[in-house]
Amino acid sequence: MTTTRSLNGTGILADGRRLLRLALRLDAVVTGVNGLVYLALAGPLEDLLGLGAGTGRTLGVFLLLYAAAVWTVSMPRVPNRVAVSAVVETNLLWTVLSVVAVVTGWLSLSTAGSVWAILQAVAVAGFAAVQYTAQRRS
Repeated sequence: MTTTRSLNGTGILADGRRLLRLALRLDAVVTGVNGLVYLALAGPLEDLLGLGAGTGRTLGVFLLLYAAAVWTVSMPRVPNRVAVSAVVETNLLWTVLSVVAVVTGWLSLSTAGSVWAILQAVAVAGFAAVQYTAQRRS
């Protein structure tokens, strides 16, 4: 009973600013790791996912830069509302583009690559939803 009250009443879920900063930082870490993997393993990922090595490296660089930007947005005690909205909108754009890439065959992904793209889209949409909700609470 105490645990439920802590999570809902006075814990991180009740404090929109803390939840927002946590969601932004978790997004930045996951995105950064993903970017590093795309950079370091572009060749093997080409075979597994059907994603061209050059495209994988480009995505890796973008993801690392984006991760750094998201981390920067998370740094102030009260994150800038416009910057947070930009993160949420960029995450939603990534989600839509991932689904479009799979549906249209845009990147010629393998079956494993299509599954990976959809799983990423779901995770990124989840980050956007939590960030949006936390921003509204703060």
